[in-house]
Amino acid sequence: MKIISKFIWLLVFIAFLGFALKNDKIVTLEYFWGYQQSAPLVILLLCFFVAGAVFCLLAMAPMVFRHRRDISRHKKTIAEIEKERQLEQVAANQAPTPDAIPNVIRNS
Repeated sequence: MKIISKFIWLLVFIAFLGFALKNDKIVTLEYFWGYQQSAPLVILLLCFFVAGAVFCLLAMAPMVFRHRRDISRHKKTIAEIEKERQLEQVAANQAPTPDAIPNVIRNS
C-alpha cells in the first residue's frame, strides 16, 4: 500500500511540475489603490496556496485545542474509573470479614 501511495504522490508531483514548467509567464496581479505585483504565475499560485493553508490552520486552532483539552479531561476521568474498578476488584477478591458476634453465653 505504501508503494501505491508513493507512486500516486509521484504522479501528482510530476503533474504539478509539468504545470509549473508550462505556466512560467509573468503575470501582473493588481490590488486595490493601484498596487501591482508582477511574478510568474506558478509563484503567485504557490503563495496563495500557502496563505490559504495557513489561514485554515489558524481557523482550526481553537477547535484543536478544545478537543485536546476534552481528551485530557476524559483521560483523567477514565483513570479515576479504572482506579475505582481495581479497588473494587481487590475488595471482591479478599475474604469477607466476619460480623461481630457478641460473646453471650446462651442457657439451654
